[in-house]
Amino acid sequence: QVELVESGGGLVQPGGSLRLSCAASGIAFSIYVMGWYRQAPGKERELVARITVGGRTTYADSVKGRFTISRDNAKSTVYLQMNSLKPEDTAVYYCNARTGVRELWGQGTLVTVSS
Repeated sequence: QVELVESGGGLVQPGGSLRLSCAASGIAFSIYVMGWYRQAPGKERELVARITVGGRTTYADSVKGRFTISRDNAKSTVYLQMNSLKPEDTAVYYCNARTGVRELWGQGTLVTVSS
């Protein structure tokens, strides 16, 4: 069964940290570009971070220096370490996997940053 399953979301205070995980199954994980996107209420889905097959990373300007994306091909898992969280980081975070001919999405995990 092909799926991406996110975990690690929750409620955190401003300034806190969370680590999201996305476990892939049913795909040749190592050939996929992996990404994290987010969608806040009333807003469009946006790219947060992306990591290529070779490990090159890209970040949205709003999260640079605070978030780190990484991947473990042996575990077919991609991570998003989120530090110094802000209320504006509140959103549903989605895992994305893509090659030139295929794109997959996870079901999303909610991150709420609030005191």
